Amino acid sequence: MFEKPSLVTRIAIGKLLGFALGLIGLIVIPFLWPDSGWMERIAFLLWYTTLGAFVGLVGVLDWHPVLRLSMPWWFSSTLVGAWMNFVLTLFIHDRLAEMMVDLFGEGSLFLSPFWFVAEGAVVGLIIGYFATRFGGEGPATVRQEKRDD
Repeated sequence: MFEKPSLVTRIAIGKLLGFALGLIGLIVIPFLWPDSGWMERIAFLLWYTTLGAFVGLVGVLDWHPVLRLSMPWWFSSTLVGAWMNFVLTLFIHDRLAEMMVDLFGEGSLFLSPFWFVAEGAVVGLIIGYFATRFGGEGPATVRQEKRDD
């Protein structure tokens, strides 16, 4: 289907999958969290679309530029997904804590809003797999070959 590695393809697939997962959240959140409004639902939709774009973008790097460590797609996409949801959790910790109590009840093991970090890691891994599968990986995604016109 896609023969050449392409950054645009990686980002498009990441955004498309992020949008799809965010759309599922937009539909499911009112059933899980009845107190949520449209602002929270649309925020999750846009957040996961942005997360998908970042996962697609980070696939250009196959090594860490400062630490000089190898970064395969499964590591970098999982890290970006977890980091993005960590930042989300820091921004809306109180609202997520309310949601977790509504979902699981008082005294549950899953009351911490930081479970969203693990969810972000899984979402990043899924998006990273498909972005790499169809868009390629590494610096080859941004190199353009000269055309003979």
